[in-house]
Amino acid sequence: MSRETRQSGPHWRRVMAALANRDARTAYAQIVLGAAPDEMSPSLAGQRRERAIAALLDAGLVERTAGNELEASESIFHDLLTQQPKRQPQTGVARFMRLGRIDRYPANQTERRELLAWIAGETFEPGEELTERRVNERLLSYTDDVVLLRRYMIDFGVLERTPSGSSYFRPKDE
Repeated sequence: MSRETRQSGPHWRRVMAALANRDARTAYAQIVLGAAPDEMSPSLAGQRRERAIAALLDAGLVERTAGNELEASESIFHDLLTQQPKRQPQTGVARFMRLGRIDRYPANQTERRELLAWIAGETFEPGEELTERRVNERLLSYTDDVVLLRRYMIDFGVLERTPSGSSYFRPKDE
């Protein structure tokens, strides 16, 4: 059940994931400064260097030239910034979301239930029985505080626990 929207060009998560990796970040810095792969620091040798370069290429941070050399992309950050959508007044549950994640919970109980029901509808099939771990994994795409979200979903009846308490399910009439 992937809700990831496909966009042309680089994706910011892939860029951030590459830069979060110490080896890839070191390789990127050296490439930006003009080092060839064989001139990179000794700490980046062999497979570590190749994995780091592959991550940078995949993210679009570096490109291969016609001579098969590596160079930092001139347009990556501009491309990422142009992907940002123009701000539109938001309605419905979108008012409480930012970049596909819960930004805040509505104070109004009706609106909160609407948000929770929408997430449940997007995340779980009616009657599908899941362990707590699987529920948490799915809810993680909406918030880092999955315990709070899961508790709200149970309190508002959009998610239920089996009598044994070992698994969860979305009611079929929901």
